[in-house]
Amino acid sequence: MRNLIAFFRRFQIFLVFAVLQVIALSTYMSYSEFARLQALTTTGAINGKLMAVRNDVTKHFNLENTNRDLAKENSWLRQRLKASNYQVQRDLITIDDTVFKQQYKYIPATVINSTYDKRNNYMTIDLGSIHGMKRGMGVISSKGVVGIIHTVGTRYSLVKTILSKNINIDVMLAKGGAFGLLKWDQESPRMVQVSGIPNDIRVKKWSRVVTRGGSGIFPRGYTVGHIANRKFIEGKPLWDIQVLVAEDFRTIQQVYVVKNLHLDEIEAMQNAIPLDKEENEF
Repeated sequence: MRNLIAFFRRFQIFLVFAVLQVIALSTYMSYSEFARLQALTTTGAINGKLMAVRNDVTKHFNLENTNRDLAKENSWLRQRLKASNYQVQRDLITIDDTVFKQQYKYIPATVINSTYDKRNNYMTIDLGSIHGMKRGMGVISSKGVVGIIHTVGTRYSLVKTILSKNINIDVMLAKGGAFGLLKWDQESPRMVQVSGIPNDIRVKKWSRVVTRGGSGIFPRGYTVGHIANRKFIEGKPLWDIQVLVAEDFRTIQQVYVVKNLHLDEIEAMQNAIPLDKEENEF
């Protein structure tokens, strides 16, 4: 109590001034419309800034949930694309739900860990066998092709990315349809190569390279990257094609696992192809 009385005695002049100032301002604003508007404007600006700071803080702590919701929405939208469906009635031109049925599903996943500077590069995603993951499933991102699931655990899976030796994904030129195999020479995480395209086929710089879809792992026509350079291979009738990949593996965070609903049928048909020796017997 003594400390409180001492405080008031010490700052009595300032306290009297503050009380008189409040009374004066209140009286002024009571009789002046301009003063009231100025006070409301200032209060609104302060409240707006406080709300903006609060919103930024809230968004920061909810960022993970927001990203997860966006990934689920993107997954649903991808499944509505024409490339994710197969045509039921081939003689119709109108495209609607009775003409196309779903063939591919996309399951969003988060990248837990990844490499990009080794001979064979992998990433760990937060989906495993309990989520329906299987070895050989394709993995893409919102930008382009990522890789193929190599090992499946209970809750996590290991993805072998296209930055690996002998990845051998079948790709093609978006214009013209010439096809080859995707490879990586271990030189740069931003460049991969396409082999097997004859050099009598016209190849334009910066033209798009997409998935061919022959293995059923990826939908046909999904972006891999763009041709950054091409030259003749000495002594061979083939192009040496350098492709700038669409995805930056140094910063990748979110991916989608591709599930082909027809993969079992495709693999059964391809496994039934007779060997050359058996063909010669007929």
